[in-house]
Amino acid sequence: MPITAAEADKILAENFAPWVLELGLSVTETGERHSVLRLPWSDRLAREGGGLSGQALMAAADTATVIALSSALGGFGPMTTIQQSTSFQRAVLGRDVLVTARVTKLGRRLAFTDVTLTAEGEQEPAAHATTVYAFPG
Repeated sequence: MPITAAEADKILAENFAPWVLELGLSVTETGERHSVLRLPWSDRLAREGGGLSGQALMAAADTATVIALSSALGGFGPMTTIQQSTSFQRAVLGRDVLVTARVTKLGRRLAFTDVTLTAEGEQEPAAHATTVYAFPG
C-alpha cells in the first residue's frame, strides 16, 4: 500500500541531511510507483545568471526517488543511490519546480526510476534524470 503525502513529508524530515532539508522540498503527491515533490524557488539556490543550480535539481531528483521507492515499498527502509544521470534541458528562472519520480523497475536488490523536473506552469521539462538504487540484504 502506498504511503500518503503526510507520511512522505515525515520521511523527509526524519531521514535526510540538514542541507537537503534546507532545499524546502515538500511532497505534493504519492502513489503506488511515483511521487511528486515541489522544490520552491529560492535566490539562494540560483547560480550566476539567475538559473536554479544543477546541484539543487539533482538533489531534488534523488530525494524524490527515495520518496517514490518508499511509496512503492509501503514505507521507508535502507537504500542507496548507486547511479544518477541527469540531463539539463532548459534553465529554471524564478519558478518552483515539480519533481516527478516514477519507479520503472522494482526488484529485490535494485530499483530503477525516471525523474522529470518541470518548472511550474511549463509544459516542457527543465531536466530529466534516471536513477538506480540498491537495497541491502
